[in-house]
Amino acid sequence: VQQTAVYYLTINEFLAKKESLVNEGIRVAGRVEVGSVTRKMTSSGEDLNFRLGDFKTDRAESSAGTVPVHFTGVTPDMFKSAGGSDVIVEGKYRDGIIHAQSVLTSCPSKYEPEQTAKK
Repeated sequence: VQQTAVYYLTINEFLAKKESLVNEGIRVAGRVEVGSVTRKMTSSGEDLNFRLGDFKTDRAESSAGTVPVHFTGVTPDMFKSAGGSDVIVEGKYRDGIIHAQSVLTSCPSKYEPEQTAKK
């Protein structure tokens, strides 16, 4: 029986062996660093650049614990422009950047309704 699950690396697993993964197809999971997102519309789709870090923090204490990601295409609806989204990026690592062919956002593990102002 063939397994249908596809394994991904956490950002820390990726960073530990990134040099051996150059030009290999990879999937890496992490959190988009707050303040690192840049977006620009192009004829090929949205040009998206951000830094991917650990799930535990919204902002890395230094860029050493993050990796830059470049993606051109349709950005998922749940991707936050400010950063802080939990994502899985799929692509190839080269020249110190993950060149993603896809960016998947994950749903929050806990639903919290939006606070409404009382009148």
